[in-house]
Amino acid sequence: MVGVNDRTAPPPSGADGRLPIGALARRTGLPVSTIRYWSDRGVVTPVGRSAGGYRLYDAAALARLELIRTLRDLGLGLADIQAVLSRQATVAEVAHAHVRALDAEIRLLQLRRAVLRSVARRGGTTEEMTLMHRLARLTAAQRQRLIDEFVAETFDGVAPGAPGGHIAAAMRDLPDLPEEPGAAQVDAWVELAELVADPDFRARVREMAVHGAQPDAAAPGPAPDPAEVTRHAGEAVAAGVDPASPAARDVLARLVPADLSPAQRAELADGIARFTDRRVERYWQLLGVLHGRPPFPSAVPAYEWLIAALRAA
Repeated sequence: MVGVNDRTAPPPSGADGRLPIGALARRTGLPVSTIRYWSDRGVVTPVGRSAGGYRLYDAAALARLELIRTLRDLGLGLADIQAVLSRQATVAEVAHAHVRALDAEIRLLQLRRAVLRSVARRGGTTEEMTLMHRLARLTAAQRQRLIDEFVAETFDGVAPGAPGGHIAAAMRDLPDLPEEPGAAQVDAWVELAELVADPDFRARVREMAVHGAQPDAAAPGPAPDPAEVTRHAGEAVAAGVDPASPAARDVLARLVPADLSPAQRAELADGIARFTDRRVERYWQLLGVLHGRPPFPSAVPAYEWLIAALRAA
C-alpha cells in the first residue's frame, strides 16, 4: 500500500529533475533517515511535493547534501555545517577551527599513550594511573599555574632583588611537555606535581627562601668550594668513611680551615644544612628532565657527609 509520507517506497525521479528522498539517498549514499533529519531542521529544504505527498529535492539540494556528507566525514557538527551553509562562516574558517581541535585531541591521545607506557613500565597502581592521567590532561597553562602558585606561596615577601630572590624565577621555569613526551618526562612531571603539593616540601622551600633573602644568608666562615666538596666528601661517601672517624678529619682538612673552633664548625654546619635538602635538589633534577637537559649527579650526600663531619669534629 502506497502512503503519503517518506517512509514508503518513493516514486522514480520526475521528468523535471526533481528527486524524491529515496532517489536522493541513492545518489548521495546517505540514509533516508539522515536526509529527513537534516530536512526537518532546515539544512536541506524540499522544493515541493509529489502528487503522492513525497518530498522532492532539486540539484541544489543534492549539492548541499554532498557537501554536508563531506563535512560530516571530516568530523564537523551540525551547528558548524549550518554556519557554512548559511554563509555565516566559510569552509576555510570552520576547517581551521577543526584543525585546532584535532591538534588538541591528538596531543591528548599522545599524553594518554605516554601515561599508559609509563604506568606499564613502572607497574603502577590504579590510583597512581588515575593521578598520572589527571595531571597529564592539564593544559600547559594549568601546569604552569600549579608551579606559579607554589613559587608565589614559598617566596611570598621575598623581593626579586634580594639575595637568592632570583631562584624564584628559575623555579618557575617549567617547559611544556613535548608533542610526544617520553616516559621519563611524564614521570618527572607527575613527581614534580606531587612534590609541590606536599606541605612539608613547601615549608622547607619557604624556610630556605626566607633565610636566603637575608643579607647574611651565606654560611658563616669561609664557604667550602662546591667542586672540592663534591670531590673529597663524595669520595668519602663512596668509600664509606664515617664522618666521626679520624679518617674523616683528614678529608675535612682539605675542605675547611684547620683553625676553626668547635663553635665555628658547628655554626658552619648549621649554615650549610639550612640550604641542603634532597627534595629541593630533586626539584631541580626534575626540571632538568622536563627541559631535556643532561642529568646531573646528586651533590646532597656529599654535603650531608660534610655537615656530619663538621659537627663531629
